[in-house]
Amino acid sequence: MGGNLSKVLGRLFGNKEMRLLMLGLDAAGKTTILYKLKLNQSVTTIPTVGFNVETVTYKNVKFNVWDVGGQDKIRPLWRHYYTGTQGLVFVVDSQDKERIDEAQQELHRILIDREMKECLLLVFANKQDLPGAMSPAEVTEKLGLHRMRDRSWYVHPSCATTGEGLFEGLQWLNQNVKKRQP
Repeated sequence: MGGNLSKVLGRLFGNKEMRLLMLGLDAAGKTTILYKLKLNQSVTTIPTVGFNVETVTYKNVKFNVWDVGGQDKIRPLWRHYYTGTQGLVFVVDSQDKERIDEAQQELHRILIDREMKECLLLVFANKQDLPGAMSPAEVTEKLGLHRMRDRSWYVHPSCATTGEGLFEGLQWLNQNVKKRQP
């Protein structure tokens, strides 16, 4: 009863929840992004083995963010987190030109799964503060996103350590999930 009332009030007054899955290659900055959004501070991270989950509230939206480790041995487990995902946040290390093709392959492997068919795609072109970082346009090209016609996607520059660009990404997700709700 209480859960239903809170859902009705949420619809009336704009409070809502959104399930986000944050994936990307190891060392792309996923956990740093999660805790910068949650705590508004940079934290020292270690490679994620398994997952972290936190709720981040932004403009009356509760984003339930699942950050799953990106090491190659963990990636086959990603599919176990797909169910119910409304938005995929794919984090790319913009300075790592050697592994951008690997990132592209992993992203497309995720997106062809039927569980991910309806989800929005936000790509954080992370580590923009580092010398030689690819621009969002370069990341878009390298990931082959222009060929995607049946999905809403957006690439945004970010710097996880300073927080630059992170809330703008959440804003895009918020605006676009509204368009998809009946």
